[in-house]
Amino acid sequence: MSWDNAVSEEKPNEKSRAIRARQRAIGRELRRMYDDVAQEPVPEDFLDLLRRIDDAEDARPGKKVS
Repeated sequence: MSWDNAVSEEKPNEKSRAIRARQRAIGRELRRMYDDVAQEPVPEDFLDLLRRIDDAEDARPGKKVS
């Protein structure tokens, strides 16, 4: 095996490790930033809107019963 082959074989592995490490770091930061938001209760007016949408879909003629 030549030096060029050895170097070229290592680079993709190092690159993929660096990409995975960067993705993990981004994931950690996003979780840190948005964890509090995800734990907040859903506002009542939004829940009411979802209920009205569900009721309208249930009242639609020809709706399949699951």
